[in-house]
Amino acid sequence: MVNVPASANFLAPVIAETIVDRLAMVTRAFSRILLIGAHDPALTAHLRGIAHELTIVEAGPRLAALTGAMVCEADSIDLPFASFDLVVWPGGLDSLNDVPGALVRLRALLAPDGLLLGVFVGDGSLPRLRRAVMADGVRTIARMHPQIDLSAIGNLLQRVGFTLPVVDVEALTVRYGDWLALVRDLRAGGMASRLDPAPPPLTRTEIASITAAFAAQADADGRVAESFRLVHFSGWAPHPDQPQPARRGSGKASLAAALKPKA
Repeated sequence: MVNVPASANFLAPVIAETIVDRLAMVTRAFSRILLIGAHDPALTAHLRGIAHELTIVEAGPRLAALTGAMVCEADSIDLPFASFDLVVWPGGLDSLNDVPGALVRLRALLAPDGLLLGVFVGDGSLPRLRRAVMADGVRTIARMHPQIDLSAIGNLLQRVGFTLPVVDVEALTVRYGDWLALVRDLRAGGMASRLDPAPPPLTRTEIASITAAFAAQADADGRVAESFRLVHFSGWAPHPDQPQPARRGSGKASLAAALKPKA
């Protein structure tokens, strides 16, 4: 559980540290790396240090100019197929209109035995904020994009052709004094609403209703514990040398014998 200052992109270093740790457990080298979103300088520097060639894609032109990235969304990357050994995606999958299309494109960008490694804010995140924006007196309007759960992303990775998919979740609790501070943090982390057209702005009455509903969920110290569920996912581009599942029916041990009580 952490307390954070207003307007802090606190998720970027948390995600970056986890990605670096997971890369350290992979025994192969990656010479051509694609980074989708350079939100954490430490992660970008680490990837530059291990790559022969690092390509950065950024949706926002301002950050792209600062990092030397090409400007485009993840589902519209126009680069030659099989160009990369590793694709790192530290956030943003859940905000795309075409999630399957983005994964299909990334699968095509990977060379055989290439790795996709990513993170996104998944299903079950921000429950107290979601509850507050549905308070009495607030118009029923979509203000937050849908969330993807673990089973959905795991199935999707397999459907688009990734092998050896792995999906797991990391829970993070952050405590806030008011909901506007949370909204500032979401904007700082690039997680604000991207609905088009944007919903109409909140009225003063609606802001007061949301403020009261969020504050009503506070602990004894007056701070609200909000939850983020970081979904980590990975998958490999197929290669003949990868481990293969055993052929169906090839097992030698009997399940009935294994479950039989011992005398």
